[in-house]
Amino acid sequence: MKFLDYEPVIRRAWSQYPDERVVLGIKDISAMVSTNQVYRVDLSDGNFVIAKLSYFGTYEQFVEDHNIIHSMSRLLEKPFENYLATSLLKDATVYTYREQDRYNDTWVVFYSPVAVKTYFPKKLNEEMIVVFAEQIAHFHLACKNIKTLLPPSHKTLLLDVQNLLQKTKTQAGQFEYGDSIASIASHCELFIENYEKYRFSELQQIPLFVDWNIGNFSLDEEMRFFSRWDYDWFRIAPRVLDFYFCSRVVSQGGDQTAFSYYFQPLLEDRFLLFLQKYHATNPLSEREIYFTKEAYRFFILHYVINFGKHFFHDFYALRLQQEALATHLPRLDAEFQIERLLAVLR
Repeated sequence: MKFLDYEPVIRRAWSQYPDERVVLGIKDISAMVSTNQVYRVDLSDGNFVIAKLSYFGTYEQFVEDHNIIHSMSRLLEKPFENYLATSLLKDATVYTYREQDRYNDTWVVFYSPVAVKTYFPKKLNEEMIVVFAEQIAHFHLACKNIKTLLPPSHKTLLLDVQNLLQKTKTQAGQFEYGDSIASIASHCELFIENYEKYRFSELQQIPLFVDWNIGNFSLDEEMRFFSRWDYDWFRIAPRVLDFYFCSRVVSQGGDQTAFSYYFQPLLEDRFLLFLQKYHATNPLSEREIYFTKEAYRFFILHYVINFGKHFFHDFYALRLQQEALATHLPRLDAEFQIERLLAVLR
């Protein structure tokens, strides 16, 4: 990837969209801890749209994800019918722009702006935890109800981990991970073994947004979900893949500027309260509870170790990877008390 001046790319993307409004200005509104590029595009009629620019993964997956999300925005029923930001369309399909040269392969999608009301505070009280649990449970039910109506997704958790395991056997992987290569391979193998042993492939899969940081969605006056706009970690997967970030939202530490991806929030009493209220609204199975630990292992292997440098700026990516390899993964199997979570089902 060679340095790319993003503003001209966005202007060229807009020039090929069938809209007579002219771009007056472009403002970078990206999160500073992330490498994702998000821009506010001010238009000549006084309105604006949001542009997301990406170069991670493949263009085909980029298009696939946004087609699924757009279908969700049309199919979700009350109270989530206006929850998701919608993509701009061209010829009745999501408009995406691709620009390739010798050094770069870059893609752009435009969103209509969403209204924003209020956010959770940095630390939730117990009443808010209950509301959040019920909202997540209802949203998962709504996503389950439309799953069969959505376009297909070709990403799977198992394939992602298999690809990382294969990467550990290459010169590029050995150069990137160095002395940690054996540990990474071991955790990949353990995930694959448990995935097959406990038949996790049989778990129902629904569309998920994975990252529930409180800056990614807004609430109405009664603390119900109102709008959501961050789709960077979207995928079709077992619903408990969402639970790690839910545990971080409700954790004792709350939302923190300096963060680490340790697993302990999943074992806190505050998350058990969340899980209890979620289960009362949208019942969980024992197999799903067992998968919670493997979902965390997947998150670390895929989003932090394999692709962390694409999701976070270099400083954050390196620190998060080092912490995961030195502390979080080595302690996971010895210290993750699955019985605490299973007790919620009894």
